Amino acid sequence: MEKALEQQPANCLKVVLFGPESTGKTTLSSQLARYYNSVWVREYAREYLQNKWNNERKTCEPKDILPIAIGQMALENELSKKTDSILICDTDLLETKVYSETYYSGTCDSLLEKYAIENTYDLYFLTYIDTPWEADDLRDKPEEREAMFKVFETALKNYNRPYVLLKGNKKLRLQTAVKHIDKLMKK
Repeated sequence: MEKALEQQPANCLKVVLFGPESTGKTTLSSQLARYYNSVWVREYAREYLQNKWNNERKTCEPKDILPIAIGQMALENELSKKTDSILICDTDLLETKVYSETYYSGTCDSLLEKYAIENTYDLYFLTYIDTPWEADDLRDKPEEREAMFKVFETALKNYNRPYVLLKGNKKLRLQTAVKHIDKLMKK
């Protein structure tokens, strides 16, 4: 199981969209992938949990966290082989770790924690809560957006992750992200 959480070597820049639910990560991920004509690693948890909800009318449980993490890394490792420029990640294991600790009384599986810390990315984009809340079957904390944002920002700081805060409308966020990615690509 340990190998399933390990990040495979890749010949590309890796950028992660990071932050609380309903803050525009998926929208921006797809925009950036189109802009750079590259690949986009979708958030595995959305598909996994939507299927669970549709079939069982159950939400995420602690037993779902590791399968979600393994599915996310399988997607990332597979798609990182399909580009030599930039890989846009809608999430990463650090985000899964944050959700595990937030929803399950501060707990996180030790393997997930290990790889959430060890796996590396070139840049994180922390998405702010200034986007309208969009309800769906899986989102459940509209009143806790500010507190959740602080938890995500604290995680980036605690693990010394390089990040840029994204605020504003879709156009401004895309422009800001492109500016920072272009700087990385020039290095």
